[in-house]
Amino acid sequence: MTQLLTAPPLTTAVSAPRRFLPVLPVVALVAMMALPVSGGGDSGGGTVADAVSGLVVLYCAIRLVRDRRRPLSPAAAVVLALPVVGIALAAAGAGSPGAGITGLVRYLQIFVLVPVAVMLLIRDRRDARLVAWSLIGLALWQGAIGVHQYATGTGASYMGEEIRAVGTFGAADVMGMATVVSFGVVCSLGLALGAGPGRQRTAAALCSLVLLLPLALSFSRGAWIATAVTCGVQLALAGMRRAVKVFAVVAAASVVLVGGLGVGTAMLQERISSITQVADAPDQSVTDRYTMWAAAVDMWRDQPLTGVGLKGFPDHRDGHASLALSSGSDTEGAGAGFKRQPLLSPHNMYLLILSEQGLLGLLALAGSWLALLVCGLRRLFRARRHSSGALDCALVACGLLTWQLVDFAYADIGGPSTALTAVLFGLGAWWALASEEAGQR
Repeated sequence: MTQLLTAPPLTTAVSAPRRFLPVLPVVALVAMMALPVSGGGDSGGGTVADAVSGLVVLYCAIRLVRDRRRPLSPAAAVVLALPVVGIALAAAGAGSPGAGITGLVRYLQIFVLVPVAVMLLIRDRRDARLVAWSLIGLALWQGAIGVHQYATGTGASYMGEEIRAVGTFGAADVMGMATVVSFGVVCSLGLALGAGPGRQRTAAALCSLVLLLPLALSFSRGAWIATAVTCGVQLALAGMRRAVKVFAVVAAASVVLVGGLGVGTAMLQERISSITQVADAPDQSVTDRYTMWAAAVDMWRDQPLTGVGLKGFPDHRDGHASLALSSGSDTEGAGAGFKRQPLLSPHNMYLLILSEQGLLGLLALAGSWLALLVCGLRRLFRARRHSSGALDCALVACGLLTWQLVDFAYADIGGPSTALTAVLFGLGAWWALASEEAGQR
């Protein structure tokens, strides 16, 4: 009887936080996205998350020096350092030294330094799951704020009403909350489809269903498309039988939310139908996007190998864009007044790289991303074939990479939520390039 009532050793309770100590800076970086953005998301400089991402890199470097170990395998070093080639050449060809240095630091932060640090700080599957759950927690927080904004009419302006869910990112970064919530949907679906404990899979499945509401209220067509494609890929990779069951549950939940409760029915239907009208009767935002895409391609034709230089798109835009391009986009609501935002990027990451870094930069960056996805999928198939407990981590990592690569066709880096892109690539790199032992622990 005495043995049954004995309390667990104190060292066990103390060792749990210590066990996650290396990955906690990554979780802290994700948590920074829960804070309100100063200036309503219109800050042109760095954010708190950018500062924390620098500390994550510094923390990782200190650990490497202290442990005296080789950080990366030769394959990982090649894949993760490949973007540096195009970035450095484009920085050298920038219109001014300031623009070149600023662009160089930003690209290295998002696509090289922070992803490498995140990859090295995630040591095993438990660390990866902790990062995934932190992204889900952030998505639930931002999604709850977004739903409240829609219900109370305090969101960003959309069709004359301040109902667009933007979370804490403000009207100047309407894609911020949609991006975060999409990450949460992808992570929760990956965890739900894995072979983890029943409670974890049930909780993750519920989170994925709950997050569909704020994702819908974001009115973000690009996020909808990327999330739908990614979830379909995740379901197919997990097995078609399970895919059919999950699809039935999601369809039923959608009917209840939209059909039964009438959640934004008219506006959602109009927004969804606009996806298929991009060729017949595009709205001004779609026209602007097509015009900037054409301008980016025209810039590339002028400088096919190295592009016009980092941060060069705004300076060369007017010389290559047609008269169909408007002067900017209107933003209002969510605590900010009316403002006309200039269109400074083509809203397509691949075309932005092509115009500013040329064919060399696009091959280097996109080649690195594609290598991560291919290596990640290879390990996923091995994990599924051997019925290992790593399938949930594989689905999360490959799902996030897929989402980002699809979304890059409609968006590019910029805004306070960009630091999460670096975390995403770091998590994907851990699964794709870390040692086999790290993926199986």
